[in-house]
Amino acid sequence: MPDLPTQSGRPPLFDFSASLRARRRARLLAGDRFLDRGAAEGLADRLGAVTRKFASGLWIGDAVPAEVAPFAAQWACADFDEHEILAAGEGRFDVALSLFSLQAINDLPGALVQIRRVLKPDGLLMAAMLGGGTLSELRDSFAHAETATRGGISPRVSPFADVRDLGGLLQRGGFALPVSDVERLTVRYGDFFALVRDLRSHALTNVMSERSKKPLRRDTLTALLAHYADHHADPDGKLRARFEILYLTGWSPHDSQQQPLKPGSAKSRLAEALGTTESVLPAKS
Repeated sequence: MPDLPTQSGRPPLFDFSASLRARRRARLLAGDRFLDRGAAEGLADRLGAVTRKFASGLWIGDAVPAEVAPFAAQWACADFDEHEILAAGEGRFDVALSLFSLQAINDLPGALVQIRRVLKPDGLLMAAMLGGGTLSELRDSFAHAETATRGGISPRVSPFADVRDLGGLLQRGGFALPVSDVERLTVRYGDFFALVRDLRSHALTNVMSERSKKPLRRDTLTALLAHYADHHADPDGKLRARFEILYLTGWSPHDSQQQPLKPGSAKSRLAEALGTTESVLPAKS
């Protein structure tokens, strides 16, 4: 089914059907999905620091990884459909986990609202996404190659979220106590096509709606390979590819959670705590 246009009349950023095809193709490939494995371990590490037991868990995806399976007594699986609807029922789950399933969502705040609604009060969302520094070398090389051979650039590498924005997105989605953090990984490749194989096995091929449907021109590919080797290779000739894994944590609101103090409710002055003298700024004229 084709993606519906946005209110501005432009197509959505991501093409759902292309994303679905990329994920299906990735499951058929025998590649090493090291990003999936590493992010699942990252989710498990963060869940291990939570001092509570979860009776019911929602995995947003196809199958619960072994790394996180022990953290809930029972799991259900669901995913966003072509309309970006998460059909999982409201108020059913104590915890919801996402491993890159939010990566190609056009309305991320709306998706977070839906996840918050399927959680019970004081339920936990924990998600892993790719961050803004991911594949910056590939993005730079494509930009230089297309500028040199075609006189302009086209959408080639998907945009990724910035860790500084995710706390605000969680709040917009109605989550309390939002936390986001990042892990960075640099992978070295013997050649460019080994990187391409890894991207395919992770379903990280180009799924943007306005991507070029034409095959990559030979002169553009030659320019890309030359720029990548000249600017993003180590002295031994290995090519660098950077990945950032962002982790989002938020809680469905509940009265038992810690609340911020009201302005003016402090019972002591900051100057007293710091052992300094408080001074009053002059009034503006």
